Amino acid sequence: MPRYLIEREWPAGSDAAASEWGTEQCGEIVDANLEEGVTWIVSYIDRALDRTFCLYEAPTPEAVRAASGRSGLPIKRITEVRILEPETRTLRPHPL
Repeated sequence: MPRYLIEREWPAGSDAAASEWGTEQCGEIVDANLEEGVTWIVSYIDRALDRTFCLYEAPTPEAVRAASGRSGLPIKRITEVRILEPETRTLRPHPL
């Protein structure tokens, strides 16, 4: 299944990005994702707490948008990503 890197921006000075990852919110996000066939893999939060980068598996970018809409999460950019393996110098899609 394709993987997508989702960039989200949060209002400056807010703790929305940090508080987004609370236990209750995580469960709600996972549930909303399941309804769209989307799997949340990992998220990274920048030091300023105003931007997140989230890795998802999903059938399409539209499924990611629908799942994010269900959860009320903003999306600035969606980028389909593949794995670059430096040791083998190969670029490949993520294995199923």
